[in-house]
Amino acid sequence: MADVSVRPALPADSERIGAIHAETLRLAAEAGLGRDLPDEAADGLGPAAFAAQWLAAIDAPPTPFHRVLTALDGQVIVGFAALAPADGDLPHAGAALQAEIVALEVAPDRVRAGHGSRLLAACAEILRQQNAVAVLTWCVQGDQVRTRFLTSAGFAPLGVRRRFAVGDGEITQIAWHTTLG
Repeated sequence: MADVSVRPALPADSERIGAIHAETLRLAAEAGLGRDLPDEAADGLGPAAFAAQWLAAIDAPPTPFHRVLTALDGQVIVGFAALAPADGDLPHAGAALQAEIVALEVAPDRVRAGHGSRLLAACAEILRQQNAVAVLTWCVQGDQVRTRFLTSAGFAPLGVRRRFAVGDGEITQIAWHTTLG
C-alpha cells in the first residue's frame, strides 16, 4: 500500500505548493474561460510568486485559525489545502458559516488518487476542533472536475458569485458550502 498522508505544511514546502498552485490556477482559469489563458495572464502565474505568498502564510499565519496542509505520496508533496475564517460579509451565508477552505489543490498528474479527499477530511477535522459547523469554498464556473468533487463531498452551491477579469475575458467563481457533521 502506498505511503500517503496529510500533514501541516512546513516552510520548505512553499516552493512545491507554489508550483502546484500556479498550475492548478491556470487550469481552473482556462476551464472558466473555455479556452487557453492569454499569454499576459499566464505570465502572472509564476510559481515563485505563489511560493513567496505560501511561505508567508506558513511562517506567519494571521490567526490561529489559518492553516496550510500538505498531501504527501511518500515524501513527495502532491497537494495542499489552506483554511481561514470565513468572510463575515458574505450574503446568504448565515451565522453558522465560520470557515473557508481557501485552497484545496492536487497536482494535475496526481488527481483521482484520493489526495483531495484526504486533504478535505483533514480540513474538516481541524475545523470541527475549532468548533466550526459549516464551511465554504469557491469553485470556478466551468471547472467540472472540481464541481463533481465538491458535489460528491456533500457541498452545494450557496447562491453567491464573484467575477474576475482574466486577460480579455472574465471568470466567475461560485461559493459552495456544507455543514460539518
